[in-house]
Amino acid sequence: MSGYDEKSFQFLEGLEAVRKRPGMYIGGTGKEGLHHLIWEIVDNAVDEAINGFASFIKVILHEDGKTVSVDDNGRGIPVGIVKKYKRSALELVFTKLHGGAKFDDSSYLTSGGLHGVGSSVVNALSTSLTATVRREGREHTIAFRRGVPRHAVQDNGPARGSGTRITFSPDPEIFGPFEFDADLIRERLETKAYLNKGLRLLFRDEAASRTHEFKHDGGLLDYLDHLVKKADKGVVQPEPFSFDRRDDLPRIEVAMTWTDSPREQLLSFVNGIPTRDGGTHELAFKGSVVGAVRSFIEVHSLEVRGVKLSADDIREGVVALVSVFIQEPQFQGQTKDKLNNPEVRAQVDALLQPAIEQWLHDHRAWGEAIVLRAVQSARARMASRAAAKQVRRKSATSHRLNLPGKLADCSSADPAACELFIVEGDSAGGSAKQGRDRQVQAVLPLRGKVLNTENATLATVVKNAELGDIVKALGCGIGADFDLSRLRYDRVILLMDADVDGHHIATLLLTFFYRHMPKLIAGGHVYLAQPPLYRIDAGKDTMWAADDVEKERILGRLPARYKPEISRFKGLGEMMPKTLYQTTLDPRRRRLLRVEIPDTAQLETDNVMSELMGKDPSARFRFIMNGADQVESLDV
Repeated sequence: MSGYDEKSFQFLEGLEAVRKRPGMYIGGTGKEGLHHLIWEIVDNAVDEAINGFASFIKVILHEDGKTVSVDDNGRGIPVGIVKKYKRSALELVFTKLHGGAKFDDSSYLTSGGLHGVGSSVVNALSTSLTATVRREGREHTIAFRRGVPRHAVQDNGPARGSGTRITFSPDPEIFGPFEFDADLIRERLETKAYLNKGLRLLFRDEAASRTHEFKHDGGLLDYLDHLVKKADKGVVQPEPFSFDRRDDLPRIEVAMTWTDSPREQLLSFVNGIPTRDGGTHELAFKGSVVGAVRSFIEVHSLEVRGVKLSADDIREGVVALVSVFIQEPQFQGQTKDKLNNPEVRAQVDALLQPAIEQWLHDHRAWGEAIVLRAVQSARARMASRAAAKQVRRKSATSHRLNLPGKLADCSSADPAACELFIVEGDSAGGSAKQGRDRQVQAVLPLRGKVLNTENATLATVVKNAELGDIVKALGCGIGADFDLSRLRYDRVILLMDADVDGHHIATLLLTFFYRHMPKLIAGGHVYLAQPPLYRIDAGKDTMWAADDVEKERILGRLPARYKPEISRFKGLGEMMPKTLYQTTLDPRRRRLLRVEIPDTAQLETDNVMSELMGKDPSARFRFIMNGADQVESLDV
């Protein structure tokens, strides 16, 4: 191993950092990251529409399936020379990070691109990108190759109208073999049309010779109607609730209805950007709904004796869309999946809760129907919980002699409060047993890698000692005999080392649950623990990092005066029981990932399981070869 000295350092200039670590900017180099390039360019065009400067956006997926053009009739990117850099603004937009016109409110009151990196990141990750601008009666063009200008900005002569056209082809060196998903692009563009009343979007798929045009003057109400019809659900009240405030910031648009679905469906957006992981605006909406319904119940004396409504009872069956526009959104990461602005929660709640409450008072019969629906939900929940508690724990405690010998069970008799940690290895299992909360946390250590059950028969599975212990511990049976009401633990948590072997064991267990206990996953009972990989001591402070990216982020935030000490855990067995509890077992501080399979991903999940865990090695070979260029280090 070479020494650690000044020669070990690399300092990346310009767009080099983007090509070296694309995941930091677009979330990854798979399908999601690939399409994020389109969203960045489209969002810039939509920003022109949001601020009243554009009314039409055209997106073309060219015949090769690998090249995209985005054309708008906005103001056009400025082409004048920026004195500080002595280069055209058009060139700088695509070559310098953290630059643009969205860092104050003189050009854009609200926008989805706040970091000033979108266009330059797309440019850096494309083999070719051409920008054509129509502005002030003339047309200008500049072309790039992998982020480097091929020529200076060219004046093509007189032109009518104004706007910007970006054509780019992502780099196979970054993304591997790829093709864009036309259906995904079409759905995203239609969503943009719903979110921006009156905006006309056109999508042309040249390979399929299809053109789609979207324009929804009804905004979120049209979107809500589409979602309800698509789900084929009945509604509780005849007309949906709607709220639309556009005269001041934050701009808020909400559409909501109650359905007979057992689930809540909430889609949220900030400045036209989907916030997949929610944020403060979602929390404000949820709180407003619950607060308004509770107030309505109190005013009209609609309480039902013996029934205590939870927030989930009140929101069960809600289908809602929440869109806010704010001036300085603080997103979690460049991919903008979560809004973090703390002030937005109070602002949205102050406007929305009174509006929902007044709507309920104005439509009392509808409000009473909504309350009745919540009461029925609460009664069903209470009855189900009581029956499950009686059956599950009675069954479990009467068969304790059948439990695995190495299971360290918990003492609580309430399955809803209990959780089982399936732990890799006896050493880690010993630490977990010592560090756990014995009241509600059970531990089952496994020895070695479990059986790959993708192609195994049920008879083979039940004969396997490790898997047999899991079935006995859970108490809910397997295959056709599976009965979720007998489940002894509400949470089944896979706790493995943060290395290749740990990931492999977790994958084998997920395959087992998916093939032989699918309702365990569908019911939301399976989780992946996120133990730290690093301990960072700086002064009197101790911080934990789950991976290298988080470690670097923590180190980057430390003041220069600190000389941190960094420890890397080789495995969970190295952790002291107290440390394992503080970082991984303590519900107040730990991080868990719930295993979920959306309805729209069932077929894709089944195919992935079959290909990557099945007998045919050809699919795995293609997967490895396609992703080989993305591997920076190999754990052997």
